[in-house]
Amino acid sequence: MLDLGRTFLQSVERSPHALAVVDGEQRLTYSEWYERMQRLAAGLAALGLGRGDHLVVVLQNRIEMATLHWACQFLGVIVTPLNWRAKAEEVEYCVTDAQAKAIVFEPVSEAAVAGSAAASRLPRIAVGDAIGSIAGTLPYDALLDKRPAAPILAAGAEDIALMLYTSGTTGKPKGVPRRHRAERAAALGHVAQNLYRRGERTLGVMPLYHTMGVRSLLAMALVDGVFVCVPKFDCAAAFRSIERERITALYLVPTLYHDMLSWREQNATDISSVTKLGFAGAPMQDGLLKRLQKTFRPELFVNHYGSSEVFTFAYDQDATRKAGSAGRAGINTRIRVVPLDARDAGVQMKPGEEGQIVCELEGDEAFDAYWNRPDADEKSIRAGWYFTGDTGYLDADGDLFVTGRVDDMIISGGENISPVDIESVLSLHPSVDEVAVAGLQDERWGQRVVAFVKPRGETSPEALNDYVKGSDLHNFKRPRDYVFVREIPKSPVGKILRRKLVAGEYETLPGGSDRNDGDAR
Repeated sequence: MLDLGRTFLQSVERSPHALAVVDGEQRLTYSEWYERMQRLAAGLAALGLGRGDHLVVVLQNRIEMATLHWACQFLGVIVTPLNWRAKAEEVEYCVTDAQAKAIVFEPVSEAAVAGSAAASRLPRIAVGDAIGSIAGTLPYDALLDKRPAAPILAAGAEDIALMLYTSGTTGKPKGVPRRHRAERAAALGHVAQNLYRRGERTLGVMPLYHTMGVRSLLAMALVDGVFVCVPKFDCAAAFRSIERERITALYLVPTLYHDMLSWREQNATDISSVTKLGFAGAPMQDGLLKRLQKTFRPELFVNHYGSSEVFTFAYDQDATRKAGSAGRAGINTRIRVVPLDARDAGVQMKPGEEGQIVCELEGDEAFDAYWNRPDADEKSIRAGWYFTGDTGYLDADGDLFVTGRVDDMIISGGENISPVDIESVLSLHPSVDEVAVAGLQDERWGQRVVAFVKPRGETSPEALNDYVKGSDLHNFKRPRDYVFVREIPKSPVGKILRRKLVAGEYETLPGGSDRNDGDAR
């Protein structure tokens, strides 16, 4: 299989004069971008970085970030991106864990890098206005001074291309190293599953420290497409880019779609170029699905379910076909649903029975193991299968439904209750903007179901309770409390942080709690 450097060369040779990347006023063709990547690879090599070394990058989605990602693929360096919002202790941990050989930062991440003792012992490369802000740093532009005497093409398909760090919602983040062959297979699968055509244009808004952002970057190169950098998400800027650059495909988390729709309700903008929508990162509630379908009327609307470890578990090219469905196994994967306490994938749940979703690691997209984390390997890798930690079931048609996380499952009165089922119902209420459901400790039931609602109009706990009563949701699943909040707490990539709801880390709105403990279950 080709490595990623040769993969990019394919596009350079096919379409040298085609537009490849945009960042504000910067616009580079494939041949121009390749020239810059080669210069950057030579500059990194001059610093002593080579095949198998880690380069930690703490940047937003700017052209330098995308160029560094690709330059590393030619040089054989393992690009190791971190959240640009990372704190000093996070930088310290990841730099040490990865045994990084250099680090790249910009003004927004300057303080975190400056606060890391481990980073201070490395060559530090400053981008933009960060030049000179930390003593001893090297300007990024200085790495572009010299063109290599011969083209740099040092990596092979079995080399590690990228190491992503998981979000680390509990404990320390885990490094997920991914080989060139797995990254290329994932990008090919993404192109096929989203039916991308040659010359597609996408909004590069999902961060390049997240698997969704990386997939968009690589997929565009495979189809000689255009990656439009969006350093920091802003609805107005996103819509300007869609209109100006004639974006054809969006691949975002539900939270960003939600924010974009809310902004567009108050602002006119041309979205006629967008023909394909895709989402991942979190389930999309039914109400948002319907609003997106009505607004964009896409020719393709793809629900994608996966992880950093195995990019695609399942996908559905018609997200509105069957509400809540994640579809069938991805092109490069096999999946099963097994008992929650299973030690291997031998016993499968029957259709309709809930269990843990697992994915075979023989798939082309799969990682091998975590970086320096045998404890995580023991928990998640069993007999050649990856145990996702997600709960779900297969229906009679073979479609997968993801119901939540094993750790998020609510056990109330001895019944297992999935938050996602309840959220899907409440999301369809016209006065509900967003909703998250969590289980809070209860002396009588063990846990009680609580719905945290961000309203979009006038409503009340009584009205919501009546609405749920009129749905097909089982009575024992109905929320016992309704809490109105200003915002639903989420991670930087839009995942609901239920632990913050359980811990009371949210801001309430007036009028928001209704107890229903006396109702029959």
